Amino acid sequence: MKYNYIVIEGNIGAGKTTLAKMLARDYQANLLLEEFADNPFLPKFYQNPEKYAFHVELSFMATRYQQLVNELPYQNLFKTFSLADFYFSKSLLFARITLSEPEYRLYRQIFDIIYKSIPRPDLYVYLHVNVDKLIENIQQRGRDYEQDLQTDYLKQLEKEYFNYMKRQTDMPIVVLDMNNIDFVEKMPDYERVKDAIFNKEHLLGINRYIF
Repeated sequence: MKYNYIVIEGNIGAGKTTLAKMLARDYQANLLLEEFADNPFLPKFYQNPEKYAFHVELSFMATRYQQLVNELPYQNLFKTFSLADFYFSKSLLFARITLSEPEYRLYRQIFDIIYKSIPRPDLYVYLHVNVDKLIENIQQRGRDYEQDLQTDYLKQLEKEYFNYMKRQTDMPIVVLDMNNIDFVEKMPDYERVKDAIFNKEHLLGINRYIF
């Protein structure tokens, strides 16, 4: 395995966790899953974004930091590599949308201090799914606090993700267009995803794959 640390990223409902679990199973990888369910501010944020935005974003940043610095350095000898369904930089992407300008400036100061100590992935994989399909996926998985998510919010997140990736010229980024495949139910589709991630040569910057 030529990668020691791979990140699977994407918009809300893109299938990050599902794919990460499948890959970790097949490649015996050390799996890091974002602990979003333990964030006490998340349901409150969806009900009252203006009041709880700073709380939820700061809480997520702290949790992501703890997970990455506590788990990544200690590679299990029986695991081939580490695989996460989140990257620390997503904290900043969400904060740009949810926080007011003064809150964001303070948040950015904290983020910049912490970011220096965060391990960078050898490969950053982004699952691209159209917003209409994201809404469908979100409704199907049935988390109560997500059901009122608006398409505008998801479009903003998509824009932030792509702006972020365009600026990352010092690491390989794999953008997988997942709109016309079903990697969960169709094994050939899953094999195509694995091939794109593990069997292709990825240059620094964005590498796009459309299935």
